[in-house]
Amino acid sequence: MTKMIEDGASLDEVRALFDTDRFAHGLCGCEVKEASRGHAVCTLAIDPERHLNGMKAVMGGALFTLADFALAVACNYGEEPSVSASNTIEFLDAARGTVLTATAEADRSGRHLGFYTVDITDDTGVHVARMAATCYRNPA
Repeated sequence: MTKMIEDGASLDEVRALFDTDRFAHGLCGCEVKEASRGHAVCTLAIDPERHLNGMKAVMGGALFTLADFALAVACNYGEEPSVSASNTIEFLDAARGTVLTATAEADRSGRHLGFYTVDITDDTGVHVARMAATCYRNPA
């Protein structure tokens, strides 16, 4: 099986691949800022017309989408193609800023399973959410 993103891929190469994500990138506006094996940083500029719920807070689905996007970058860089097997997200606080940043880190990256933590903060320093995720790999 071919790796989705080869080790040593440039940020432009990673962005070119993930810019084809019609939902997270195209509709929601998620952007890749950093990428390496087991690590990714992605951002989302909060658009009041798209990302806020009826209570004028960032919709939980927007937070999950950003976390899942960062997870996809981190767990596929230099690894066999991976998919989410399980995710849990804790919503810790309301975002107060205008930009959200998701940082995904591998806790353990094995042959078939990868375990990751994704933290979301806003540009004022508020820790908004944390996702714990398990990814499944199917090596050839």
